[in-house]
Amino acid sequence: LVLPEKSGPIWHGFVPGLKAGAVYGYRVYGEYRPEQGHRFNANKLLLDPYTRELSGSWSNDVSLLGYNSKSPDEDLSFDTRDSAPYVAKSVVSDPALFEKLSVKAYDHYEYELIYEAHVKGLSKLHPSVPSSVRGTYDGLASDAIIEHLLSLNVTAIELLPVHSFIDDGFLIERGLKNYWGYNSIGFFAAEPRYFGAAGLLGFKQMVQRFKNAGIDVILDVVYNHTAEGDQRGPTLSFRGLDNASYYRLQEKQQRFYVNDTGCGNTLDVSQPMVLRMVLDSLRFWVECMGVSGFRFDLATTVAREQQGYNPHGAFLSAVRQDPILANVRLIAEPWDIGPGGYQLGGFPHPFSEWNDAYRDSVRKFWRKDAHSVQELGARLLGSADRFDSKFRPAWASLNFISSHDGFTIADVTRYNNKHNENNGEDSQDGHNSNYSDNCGVEGDTTDQKILRRRSQRQRNLLATLFLSQGVPMMLGGDEIGNSQDGNNNAYCQDNEIGWISWDKADSALLAFTKHLSQFRKDNPILHQTRHLHGALREADGLPDVQWTDFSGQALKWEEAELSRFCLIVRYAAEDKRAQASSGDSVLIICNRDSKSADVILPKLPKEQQWLSKLDTSQDVQTESSPLVKKTISAPGYSIQALVVSAQTQPSS
Repeated sequence: LVLPEKSGPIWHGFVPGLKAGAVYGYRVYGEYRPEQGHRFNANKLLLDPYTRELSGSWSNDVSLLGYNSKSPDEDLSFDTRDSAPYVAKSVVSDPALFEKLSVKAYDHYEYELIYEAHVKGLSKLHPSVPSSVRGTYDGLASDAIIEHLLSLNVTAIELLPVHSFIDDGFLIERGLKNYWGYNSIGFFAAEPRYFGAAGLLGFKQMVQRFKNAGIDVILDVVYNHTAEGDQRGPTLSFRGLDNASYYRLQEKQQRFYVNDTGCGNTLDVSQPMVLRMVLDSLRFWVECMGVSGFRFDLATTVAREQQGYNPHGAFLSAVRQDPILANVRLIAEPWDIGPGGYQLGGFPHPFSEWNDAYRDSVRKFWRKDAHSVQELGARLLGSADRFDSKFRPAWASLNFISSHDGFTIADVTRYNNKHNENNGEDSQDGHNSNYSDNCGVEGDTTDQKILRRRSQRQRNLLATLFLSQGVPMMLGGDEIGNSQDGNNNAYCQDNEIGWISWDKADSALLAFTKHLSQFRKDNPILHQTRHLHGALREADGLPDVQWTDFSGQALKWEEAELSRFCLIVRYAAEDKRAQASSGDSVLIICNRDSKSADVILPKLPKEQQWLSKLDTSQDVQTESSPLVKKTISAPGYSIQALVVSAQTQPSS
């Protein structure tokens, strides 16, 4: 069937009589001139970039290549084998599946806790999820998972990629899969490998179940590259439709691709029709599938233009002015491997950004690296050094200790080195700068002293996260001490390494994390919108934030090896919630030394007293009585948090 009409660069036509469920693909005829960027090959059946559903699956067959892999000319050669039997097909969808939903602006900025998770990995081994739906969209939104997230006060679940993707050929040859899914090929189609009995409808039902429970769904989206790879990769869709438009090609060697992503190619979002496709895709997931926001993988790539990264360029400007997209949760991963690729703090409002400087600073502090207290000071206050410009709020900093990419928190305390042997790359893959500390033994141990040290270190890391200004993001499983056996790049481990091991859950750590989350939620001082700089408040003349040593004197930041400090946080000077007294304070006491020490408590009005709410030296948190002494003991290697309590009058 020939598409008879062309409007601008778009071919189109109408085929009468097609019913929902019909499958199809495209064949595109044109020049095969790789040196000029053209790779048209009508022998390859192509996926419709706008298809909402897939039929069948992808095979790792040589016919998917547009060239003859055995030819001495490599990708300059032309292959005539028909790829149709080996590719997934596009589907004519039932429009009723994708009727537009009512869209509500994202409103969880006041209190926000994001939980990053993998659709399959979160539920696959959960004993309370029905076995028939484990690892599916249906299982993800099961009662057991929702109840668990609600017990942690989670407001949004951020899912690793669910756009349809393929398994890389080199992984299949090793007997592995692309578990994480950062290998997209269909930006409008939900990945079928997570379908349960309800199929595609199960995805929409999942989103709605989460929303009914008060939990938003955020998608990790990959618009920076596609699964077609570099010039040696398969011809699946975009390459065969219009290679020179969909991809950024090297200016003087158009046979080759710009590879700012490290994945072989770079999608050219500066092209109007490519930009339109990305925006159409984003709106589709919001308006038709019900999601509440996006985390943009390698966001610097999609924001890069001819002259480099541009915060006011086509992509970021288009998203920010869009009446639908401007009101959803927008999160950038602010880096890639291209020129000027590290842009932490450089994205415009309303984007938040993954703050890897926060991750590294906190890990280095508890590892006792030199000068790490000075770094931590900025991170605890929402990294104002990075984000307090052009009226960006404190929630622009998305704080995390761990994510899918790297060590889990448990492994940060168990391994000095990555152990990625199962990936088949001789452990050459994955980060080398993990800032981890095995606390004395690499990996598993029965030494109780080391186990106690690791448990407290995990509590310290989590407490730091929840006591910081900005938005905390937890990696699913960290709350129960989940380990990946030292693998810090489990992208290809669709097995017990990548799945959360619920049967090994640390119940004490889970209880502690719930306590932490509730404490943060109960104290809005810890999640303010404005950045804190020590400004004096008109109501009481007190600074909105105050750093002291244990004697109550101003902290001397120039001291090289600071290891003890107190941080008093109050409402910002301009905050309408500020009260006329110091009763709205949270006191954070941090002692990184091995020995305990006495801390002189800040003075309060007679009718108020300090009340201890958190102590990471204890694995079980108990409610304390108001403190009547002028000092409190700060145990070694601990964080404490105190709030102001009205003094109880003795009964007559």
